[in-house]
Amino acid sequence: MVQHNQMVGAAAAAIVAVALRRRQHAKLEQQRKVRAEQGLTNLRVSGRHVVVVATAAVPWMTGTAVNPTLRAAYLAHCTDLKVTLMMPWIAEADQKELFKDNVTFKTPEEQVKHMYQWVKDRAGFEPSFRVIFYAAEYNRRMLGIFPWGDPIAYVPEAERDVAVLEEPEHLTWFHHGVRWTDHFPHVVGIMHTNYAELSRRTLPGLLGRGVGLISRVMNACLCAVHTHKVIKLSDAVQPLPRQATQYVHGAPECFLKIGDQCSHETADGKPRFTKGAYTLGKMVWGKGWEELLENLERQRDRGEPLPEIAGFGSGEADESIKKRADEEKLNIKFMGRVDHLDERLRPYKVFVNASTSDVVATTSVEALAMGKWVVAAKHACNQFISQFDNALIYSTPEEFSAHLIHAAENQPKPLSKEDRYQLSWEAATERFLDAAELLDAGLKGPLTRVREATLFGLYNATMGVEWLRQRAGAQPGTRDLPAQLTDVDADLKQKREEEEEASRQAACAAANQANTKAAVSKGWYHNVDGGVSFSDLAGTNIGVAAQSQA
Repeated sequence: MVQHNQMVGAAAAAIVAVALRRRQHAKLEQQRKVRAEQGLTNLRVSGRHVVVVATAAVPWMTGTAVNPTLRAAYLAHCTDLKVTLMMPWIAEADQKELFKDNVTFKTPEEQVKHMYQWVKDRAGFEPSFRVIFYAAEYNRRMLGIFPWGDPIAYVPEAERDVAVLEEPEHLTWFHHGVRWTDHFPHVVGIMHTNYAELSRRTLPGLLGRGVGLISRVMNACLCAVHTHKVIKLSDAVQPLPRQATQYVHGAPECFLKIGDQCSHETADGKPRFTKGAYTLGKMVWGKGWEELLENLERQRDRGEPLPEIAGFGSGEADESIKKRADEEKLNIKFMGRVDHLDERLRPYKVFVNASTSDVVATTSVEALAMGKWVVAAKHACNQFISQFDNALIYSTPEEFSAHLIHAAENQPKPLSKEDRYQLSWEAATERFLDAAELLDAGLKGPLTRVREATLFGLYNATMGVEWLRQRAGAQPGTRDLPAQLTDVDADLKQKREEEEEASRQAACAAANQANTKAAVSKGWYHNVDGGVSFSDLAGTNIGVAAQSQA
């Protein structure tokens, strides 16, 4: 009955919200038309304010943290735009789990200081963008960081001009609040991750295909209602409303400087690279390890010798990946997790990336910037890197093996000036400015506005009902903003303690049930006034466990 009342209330709220938002959205559309007439639909107009919204934060060395941070840094450095980077603030317990080298921060200011130094080390200049945070929590079930409440509330009114939503579908999956397009006249989404493909690969059989299909539908819906335009890094991503395909990432200057050094012969005539092949990435089956092991197994089955490949990374599937590689004798030496700039990787000549689930692999671009060979599959996700001479693209397992042999026997070509520029973040920033222009694509017609406003109203109402949120995968208690940003620490600690206690009680109950069944099957109990006596089991493991629960 309570759930029924909640559903009725949610439906009524959705109807009212749709009516109010139609008026507000129509007003913003009119403002956009005026901006178009004034030439203000692009980001090359001086004085505009851009808020880059990330779903992860440095020092988590994931592409969805690294690339938005560098985008904000280079937009502020290379243009006249005012730039703010908005990133998640997570509890210290989550920081310990995600951040590199167990680095943690007690205050947002500490993390900003660390991140600024990281940008300076990577890009070679002092960062000039502002940083704000939104409350968030790491969702272990979905292996990602999701907002706690509506992040828009943290953006000052004066800065609500252009929003760049890095992973718009991820950012708004559990969103309950206002539409981004209701508060920003220019909203651009950038698709980093092929969640539909990852779901299909990581979940078994029909479940994976079903979740993948749901993901595709939801991705399209959320991008439609929260953005004016979506930039896909490659066509490995599904078709989306008002889309453009452009690779708008790049390699930081520190990688290109390594490539410059490797472009020159050594004074003593020794080879520029002294080691062979390596691969680097998160150790989950959906991130290219399946394809790599299959290619090596086929190479072995053809009777061809296997090259030694150094594997760098860690992740949820590291044990199963190592076990299969060892059992199949695939000659992979696992070396643990390292940063791609680590000195230990400098001597390697060949980077192997067999993944066909990425949108674009940042590591492949970084390896090319360092002057290495890159062996990669012929796939939409590798369209950008395929233009470079040092990219060895294969279509068959036989070509994979041939490219490994060729790369082992030959030195990669030094980067040309043009290639160096195309790989840089300066070029990526120019590509982004071009791709982010709205023109007519961002001006929605009346039917589109009504359809998307209605869709948002229904989705927003659904995400306002706690039990429906949790069914969709949201963490309990994350619908509304915390009183203060740093309250996520205290609240998360309490929630984790409650989860641990619930888990302990469930384990005890399960053990009690199993022990009772064992006692019944062996006839080790007798009824006492309609109850069960375990006196005959005194001193035994079953008796102790059962008595503790009786």
